[in-house]
Amino acid sequence: MPPPKDVVKIAIQMVGAIPQLIELQQTKPLTSVLKDICDAWSLPNAERYALQYTDGRQTYITESNRREIKNGSILRLTASPDQEAECLYSGIQSNNWHVKTDSLKKLASLSQDVTFAQEFINRNGLKQIYSIVEEGKDTGEMLAHTLKAFMELMEHDFVSWETLSTAFIKKIVSYVNMKVVDASVQQLSLSILENMVPTSRSLFELVKKEVTLDCLLTHLQVTNTELQLKAMALLIALLLAATDAERRDMMDYLREKNVRQFIHKNIIHSSEPLGDEMAHYLYVLQSISLNLREHRMRTPMDPYSQEQRELLHSLRQTAFEADSETPVGHFSTEHRRSLCAKEFRKLGFVNNSNPAEDLRRAPPGLLALDNMVYFSRLTPNAYSRFVLENSSREDKHECPFARSSIQLTLILCEILHVGEPCSETAQAFYPMFFGQDCFFEELFCVCIQLVNKTWKEMRATQEDFDKVLQVVREQITRTLSVKPTSLELFKTRVNVLNYSEILKLRQTERLHQEETLAVPVLELRERLKPELLQLICQQRLLHLCEGTLFRKISSRRRQDKLWYCRLSPNHKVLHYGDVEEGVRTPPIESLPEKIPVSDMKLLLMGKECPHTKEKSSGKQNKDILELAFSIVYDVEECCLNFIAPTRYEFCLWTDGLNVLLGKEMTSERMQTDLDMLLSMELKLRLLDLENISIPDNPPPIPKPPSNLNFCYDFSHAE
Repeated sequence: MPPPKDVVKIAIQMVGAIPQLIELQQTKPLTSVLKDICDAWSLPNAERYALQYTDGRQTYITESNRREIKNGSILRLTASPDQEAECLYSGIQSNNWHVKTDSLKKLASLSQDVTFAQEFINRNGLKQIYSIVEEGKDTGEMLAHTLKAFMELMEHDFVSWETLSTAFIKKIVSYVNMKVVDASVQQLSLSILENMVPTSRSLFELVKKEVTLDCLLTHLQVTNTELQLKAMALLIALLLAATDAERRDMMDYLREKNVRQFIHKNIIHSSEPLGDEMAHYLYVLQSISLNLREHRMRTPMDPYSQEQRELLHSLRQTAFEADSETPVGHFSTEHRRSLCAKEFRKLGFVNNSNPAEDLRRAPPGLLALDNMVYFSRLTPNAYSRFVLENSSREDKHECPFARSSIQLTLILCEILHVGEPCSETAQAFYPMFFGQDCFFEELFCVCIQLVNKTWKEMRATQEDFDKVLQVVREQITRTLSVKPTSLELFKTRVNVLNYSEILKLRQTERLHQEETLAVPVLELRERLKPELLQLICQQRLLHLCEGTLFRKISSRRRQDKLWYCRLSPNHKVLHYGDVEEGVRTPPIESLPEKIPVSDMKLLLMGKECPHTKEKSSGKQNKDILELAFSIVYDVEECCLNFIAPTRYEFCLWTDGLNVLLGKEMTSERMQTDLDMLLSMELKLRLLDLENISIPDNPPPIPKPPSNLNFCYDFSHAE
């Protein structure tokens, strides 16, 4: 008979004593449980002791987390958090170097536990850490332990970052700016500053003033990838916390220092694989840079602005006045106005008498004008050829340059998510972005010539304008999806993907869809589904057995600690535990925590998850909600919370967990995989029927012939 839900069988260890095997009554007060354990070992003063996990983060057992104890758990009887806090508070003030170092090392480890952290902070322990840092006597290993302990204590949000003294902050900054200092100290100092920057405007200004961009760029160029990552994290934190004007100035300075080219050559194309966190920072840097164009994108043209009118007229002058023998200024006002209107019409403006009206729509606003001017100045020959070539065609066949440029700018803004806030988890950056200084404008120059090329291939007229731009959007998105590493490679690939290729791709997709809609094929699909669903189930469970590296998301930091979760090969137990940075696939034996699959009750996703409800007071991030899921196990109070690294991982894990719970897989990835497998299987089954139309109804079975007689009549023989 299984034990009651409020009883767990566990082992208790203590140094120098024989372990105890007990049945822990979850309804019994923890103080009474500790007294019974101490009495069994004849230990006085039970209030000085506490229970602690022996593996993982070695968390103290409290009334609030005791329900997480599982059958078979091994706990340790150790000094209570208040006793440890008192002991370490004294130890870090010791004059003995070894005692002080050991105390700080233990403090850094125990500070991960919220109960101990609160006890230590209540004793004004942070003040002692401040003094150790501010005095600056200790360096190397001792300083690293001090900074690590400070980081862990601040993680619990008991103390505001704004309470830090200027002297303490400047000391941390000095470790970042020092050329000769231990790498671990610099990494921790950069992490502290990164956490500090988003909390208040005053701290941002102080850090921005003390830590120069040149210093951060120096750290970016080191070979130590961890130090490089922390420097990039602080740079991104500063950019995100800056005002629009400050952000623009910072990005201009980074452009002067050729940071993009360095990232493209030494980080994206380095021999070391690019980590998830660095990929996210590169995505954010790309997003920030592209969003600098948001203001121009949302600003309509002002017809009374002299500067904007000059930019507009420069388009006409570049295209036409260079080849004109008589300057426009020599004509009368009426003649000049008529000539300008004619030339603006040739440029492709809809409202040729007042072309500024075409640029009143925002988005794309003035960004479209900027792109056209950039194209005309960077490649005047290509620009003139585009305009003059189309002005010599018949009216209905000319490709309107201005109208196409305005619509293309809007398409590029949508594809590149200009003006949208940065995702907290996305890692999708374009490597070729870091290979160009004016990426958006350079991409426009390539794509506007693609518009003209596609227009000619389609033999389009003015009525086909939307169709042409739709094809161009498809050409751009299909090419970007393969993530070309340079703009030249993008240009080559997008030009190869011409209109005829797009038609072939569309036709293939359409034929595939039509083929799969025939009634007999639909019946065959239904027969094949159970077998293929079973195959998908096996793949999902296999993926869970391989495991995944997850990140914990805290309230202040985008990503905190790493932890790993995987399913046992017999599909009966989920193993999980914290891991260090750099560990990709830890062995299952190294993951201390376990959840029996039989104890799993429910799978929660999105807004239903407890860890997303906890953050509901702040600005809820859509991406986090789309990647969040939780397992409810044992009793409903216990949850294991996940934030999947990607949507792909989210789909595989939620499908796999649903399989373990005996429920249907519901993710969009399951439907995609099923459609792909069904398509492959159907194509194999229907190979012999190629070019043969499949009727909706089976052919009628003919009547048997009149002479079909297999029965011998014995009566005639008689």
